[in-house]
Amino acid sequence: MHLLIPAAGMGRRMGSEFATRGLRQRNKLLLELLGKPLLAWTLLAAENSPSIEWIGIIGQPRDFADFQHILSQLNLTKSVELIVGGDTRQESVYNGLQALPDRAERVLIHDGARCLATPKLFDRCTTALETCQGLIAAIPVKDTIKIVNDQEIIIDTPDRSNLWAAQTPQGFEVQLLKRCHAQGKELGWSVTDDAALLEKCQLPVKIVQGEETNLKVTTPVDLAIAEFILRQRSD
Repeated sequence: MHLLIPAAGMGRRMGSEFATRGLRQRNKLLLELLGKPLLAWTLLAAENSPSIEWIGIIGQPRDFADFQHILSQLNLTKSVELIVGGDTRQESVYNGLQALPDRAERVLIHDGARCLATPKLFDRCTTALETCQGLIAAIPVKDTIKIVNDQEIIIDTPDRSNLWAAQTPQGFEVQLLKRCHAQGKELGWSVTDDAALLEKCQLPVKIVQGEETNLKVTTPVDLAIAEFILRQRSD
């Protein structure tokens, strides 16, 4: 399986954390958890997944020296390529798809900020992708969700039993996803994840059971929770 890691995110909501750790306001994946950058934990999970054979890190050239330093510390056995991303996640994944090896038939796309994903999750998604065209890891929503209007007045309460919180990895047939991205580019679609492109093309996307601990590290609170989870795993 080929894996693309979008890793161009700026840490705008990590401002105070960047300041306290002596980092300039830039890529949040350079923040450390237990002595390793966020990106390193994501790469280690991919390294320890038997199903992953190739890794593409999609980022901005200004971060490539830092990425190369991380890679030199990890000594991964799998092939890793740095890919120049775009101005948005959608553009970055589009660039990543073009950089895949010609032999790539299926691809997993995993946000670098979800640094707690386990090798088992990568393997579970790889297995599921053998029998479908597209999938996303997700977990059932536990909270009651409220839909509100511009005045912050509740207008509806959807049935929680039909709601799932999307995670990554998301997985797809490469040629199918390339076609959906091309169509989205032509029609000016703006989406937050690749599954939404398939939805707009009226193509089915399967849910694969994700992990409760597979949180996206976005704020200093998320960072603290991630550190707690990693310490629990090492005990």
